[in-house]
Amino acid sequence: MITTAQEELLLEFENCLKKKNLSPNTVTAYTGSVRLYYSLYRVMSTENLSRFRGYLISHYRPNTVNLRIHALNRFVRFLVEYDLEMWLPLKDFRLQSVKLQKKSFSDSVISNEDYENMKLRLKEDGKKLWYFVVRFLGATGARVSELTQVKVEHLTLGYLDLYSKGGKLRRIYFPDTLAKEALAWCEEKGAHSGFLFVNRQGRPLSARGIRGQLKHYARLYGIDEETVYPHSFRHRFAINFLKQFNDISLLADLLGHENIETTRIYLTKTSQEQQALLDDLITW
Repeated sequence: MITTAQEELLLEFENCLKKKNLSPNTVTAYTGSVRLYYSLYRVMSTENLSRFRGYLISHYRPNTVNLRIHALNRFVRFLVEYDLEMWLPLKDFRLQSVKLQKKSFSDSVISNEDYENMKLRLKEDGKKLWYFVVRFLGATGARVSELTQVKVEHLTLGYLDLYSKGGKLRRIYFPDTLAKEALAWCEEKGAHSGFLFVNRQGRPLSARGIRGQLKHYARLYGIDEETVYPHSFRHRFAINFLKQFNDISLLADLLGHENIETTRIYLTKTSQEQQALLDDLITW
């Protein structure tokens, strides 16, 4: 049974999440996780939090476990900021996410759930640079070598034109919502021109550096590392595009494929998609 004091804290937590412009579904998921905790444990303590992690592992799938763990970590940080003196024992406490087991099959494309979760977590943690790296890769289908060539000026144009050695044009389009969001970010940091993705020294990020950092955040957020690499997001773009607009010829043009047969690999379903399809089709 949740006490009145806990209800008041939950309300404050909910208002805090809303002020950070989190989606209603995320706010509901986070507050629901805290309610679940309080339904099992009367006191918020490091011992009970550790017990709660064990409870989650034994009752939920890894992705759900990590979502609820993240929610409790957010709530703990909220408590410390709300009243440091009262919650001082929780100041440096953080529940560890669970590692996802490696699959026995060869699915190496990030799921839409993990893609959305990764964007959300990066944005929440203030990792705007890496949020936009992931967002651009997943929303444009750009290769990592192409991503590093994007400049602030291209956002206003809405596209980036690249030419191959043979003189063939490859145009990468930036969806309007993405371009506007990225321009607002540039305005925040006072960047009015030049390369969009740069390191602390102002130099363009390297493809190797991007790959390594994506793996780092995959580990941090409990996402299968095998599915997190630049080309995986390009593949995710293709899969999502075909679901929304089933035109493989147009997709081939957008991806810069000279041979449409190269594009056909994106028609291959992952094992999860195959399972879902069979679940719907087979009734005998």
